[in-house]
Amino acid sequence: MAYSQISIVTAVVAFVVLLVRILRIGRRPAGYPPGPPTVPLLGNIHLMPTRDAHLQFQKWAREYGPVYSLMLGTKVLIVLSSDVAVKDLLDKKSSTYSDRQDMYIGQTLCSGGLRLLMMRYGPDWRRFRKLIHGILNISAAKTYVPYQMLENKQMLYDILTAPDDFLYHIRRYSNSLTTMMTFGWRTHSEEDPNFKQLFNGFNEFAVLNQTGTAALIDYFPILRRLPEFILPAQAKARALHQKEKKLYLKHWMNAKKAMTEGKGTPCFCADLLRSQEKEGFSDDQASYISGTLLEAGSDTTSSTLYGFVQAMVLFPEVQKRAQAEIDRVVGPDRLPTMDDEMNLQYIRGCMKESLRWMPTTILGAVPHAASADDTYMGYLIPKGAGVLNNVYTINMDPQRFPNPREFNPDRYKDDFQSLGESAANPDPAARDQFTFGAGRRICPGIHVAERSLFLGISRMLWAFDIKPALDAQGKPIYPDPEKLTQGFVCMPEEFPARIIPRSKERAAVVTKDWEDAKKLIDPVTKQWKQIPEGMVLPPLPV
Repeated sequence: MAYSQISIVTAVVAFVVLLVRILRIGRRPAGYPPGPPTVPLLGNIHLMPTRDAHLQFQKWAREYGPVYSLMLGTKVLIVLSSDVAVKDLLDKKSSTYSDRQDMYIGQTLCSGGLRLLMMRYGPDWRRFRKLIHGILNISAAKTYVPYQMLENKQMLYDILTAPDDFLYHIRRYSNSLTTMMTFGWRTHSEEDPNFKQLFNGFNEFAVLNQTGTAALIDYFPILRRLPEFILPAQAKARALHQKEKKLYLKHWMNAKKAMTEGKGTPCFCADLLRSQEKEGFSDDQASYISGTLLEAGSDTTSSTLYGFVQAMVLFPEVQKRAQAEIDRVVGPDRLPTMDDEMNLQYIRGCMKESLRWMPTTILGAVPHAASADDTYMGYLIPKGAGVLNNVYTINMDPQRFPNPREFNPDRYKDDFQSLGESAANPDPAARDQFTFGAGRRICPGIHVAERSLFLGISRMLWAFDIKPALDAQGKPIYPDPEKLTQGFVCMPEEFPARIIPRSKERAAVVTKDWEDAKKLIDPVTKQWKQIPEGMVLPPLPV
């Protein structure tokens, strides 16, 4: 009897201890940064918005300060909402803040552990990151200008001949630049099956990773043990990985074959192949490294340019000033080039303001993670915590940028830094915007993007007037700049605009430049006939 009573007491005590531990899930421990009130088990999950999360994160920053915490089931997310906090932690302590949290759906199932964006910090990530930085450094970025010039000329001609489809032309420009620089082939039309396949694949990945199920599996790892008929997102993720890997592997192996046969053009995969010969990493990994660049470059540039077009519709006085500067420096007879950049400071301001005003990675894409316990501002940041770069809130900080929802390129009238130089500036107040991230996880394509954006913005303004569309009564239709798409990368919701040639003479220049550029392209394949002048494809190792 006594033994039975002891067993019952032991069981009760164990149950109580277990219950207490379960009920502690979701609570904010003492010493953590402040944040919204929690409830047992969920923490703050029930407060997470299903859309426009950037506005709620901005509201919490106003309530709880530049560093606050969100308790998400078994995990904690530290939100950095000031330039100083980002500089102090993600930049200055990058060795501690370059990890990722475990993303079971996104990285393990959807990506087979191969996606660099979500890869945990370690030897493999450092090796591949060093490789990408070496291939996409400032000197290498300059070599891709011939690709940017040609694709830009097609974009202008496409807008000239089919202005209502300007979003698709901008998207093709961005995607073709990325496929050309990555794999060595052009996306010549938005109807290109490769373009559709890549675009649809990105969408599938984004949608799957934004479902509530994906988040719950990350926040409560025990759910991974449930049968898949209860949580079908796991089976969908595995199927998507097989489909995606097949696509990326196809593009990588085609590029690899072209290089080994001496038929390729200078591109990222040419350098990647040389690295593979030296280091011996697998084709699967190489395909995801190159696929990562497609993901990073395809949507971000086009989304920023689309936001720029919207800004020109809403702020016509900016457009007039920008065009006046272009006319003074460039004149009416030719398109701007990269050689004009340092004489077009207001245009450079338009580029930087586009990145600030309409940040595509509005919540920093994927949070960093702390690889060790740390303290900041008197708060504990525990090992394993996610650390989010609250891009929208910092970009809209009225202390940094008065009237932040006004599109004002004059904010950068005395800022002669490149995007990369600005991100590396030791003074956080001197950084232009935070859209490309921070620390060791900063976007490696920042130098390429800067040139693509400058050419896109300067040449659209040289060639066209951008005006609001008109309704049936002839009244202007103004888009709402607060209506954004949802996802890892966001942009304005689709809107109409009138894009009109500034003159017949400028329209003729656009047409002639594209006709001349087409001579470089095979009329059947729509690909480059030969390696562009000034570019060199180094020999492969023997």
